[in-house]
Amino acid sequence: MEPTSYKAEDLFKWVTQAGEEFLLLDVRVNEEFDRFKVEGPFLPDMVNVPYVEFIEHEEESVAKVPAAEKVRIVCAREGSARYVAEILVNHGFKDVRFLEDGIKTWGNMLAPKLVASDDGYKLFQFIRPGKASCSYGLISNDEMVLFDPSRNVDFYQTFAENNGARIIKSFETHLQADYISGSKQIAADRGAQILGHENDFKDATFKYQKIVDDQVYSFSKGGPEIKALHMPGHTPGSTSYLIDNKYLITGDTVFILSIGRPDLGGKAEEWSKLLYHTLKTKIAELEDDLVILPGHYMDWSEANPFRVFSDTLGNIKNKNSDIYSISTETEFIGFIKNNMRPQPEVYAEIRKVNAGLLEVDAEEQEIMDLGKNECAASAQKAS
Repeated sequence: MEPTSYKAEDLFKWVTQAGEEFLLLDVRVNEEFDRFKVEGPFLPDMVNVPYVEFIEHEEESVAKVPAAEKVRIVCAREGSARYVAEILVNHGFKDVRFLEDGIKTWGNMLAPKLVASDDGYKLFQFIRPGKASCSYGLISNDEMVLFDPSRNVDFYQTFAENNGARIIKSFETHLQADYISGSKQIAADRGAQILGHENDFKDATFKYQKIVDDQVYSFSKGGPEIKALHMPGHTPGSTSYLIDNKYLITGDTVFILSIGRPDLGGKAEEWSKLLYHTLKTKIAELEDDLVILPGHYMDWSEANPFRVFSDTLGNIKNKNSDIYSISTETEFIGFIKNNMRPQPEVYAEIRKVNAGLLEVDAEEQEIMDLGKNECAASAQKAS
């Protein structure tokens, strides 16, 4: 029996639905595996045995692979996974498959989830499991607007076309540091308008519309209102978008199990003060039944039964009472500093790419853009 391939979309289905039992074998080098690995609520078993070990010590390496009816292999580019798959088949494993085009396809894959279908519009969350991030799409009539799109622009364009819509606007909640934005490419390909706050995008080399706090943006044929709420802290220009007075796309300001860290710009104390003010004024004024749609998640336990990352603001405040109950600016700054940890070095370069200040080719973008986000203030304690 020859090993066959599978796609990242297949892997997403297997790790997010109960009942699919398999062994996931990652054959990348240990350092790459430790930096970034496949995650999912129903990932049954996973083991890392680098492919170079199969080359040098085949029998010993095969012995490290637990017996399983189904083995699914991932590697950096595909070739190593295919090579190991052939070895396992030769050693008696029956159902062995390798990931097409390697781990980058998992890193770039987007899974659409319907959040709401109200009053003639549809709101979608696009989960990017390889980055633990979420972008959003809002469709009204034959128009679609995006929020924080990733660089997988072909996906968004195809999704819009399949829903009888064209992309007209791309809203940025802030200048992203952990992944390369797709807004600039979408604007170039489809003539869509980019919108962002001047505090973050004042040095951008591309054309964008400056977001105005409390201003309402709309579609050309009516549709739900999109209200911009400037919420500085994670970055000085961080902005959330209130859709139809029901759903708040928060970017990296409000997470389900944390808040966005304000130290990524190298101004921890200054930006912590901004974030504290945002928590105590802007967010405190919002209704508790408002549905929060975050830009990132830390763990799959945050997803609801429909595998959508959302929760009400009231529930989020209760889950993060240790943060929202902080009563002084000094105490809040102390909380941030106690949880600070080094940010990935590549974040500084990604900011430049997203501002149009640095041009890198597609291959380099793939390298820069790979890996889980490090944007939550309390995702882990500082070491």
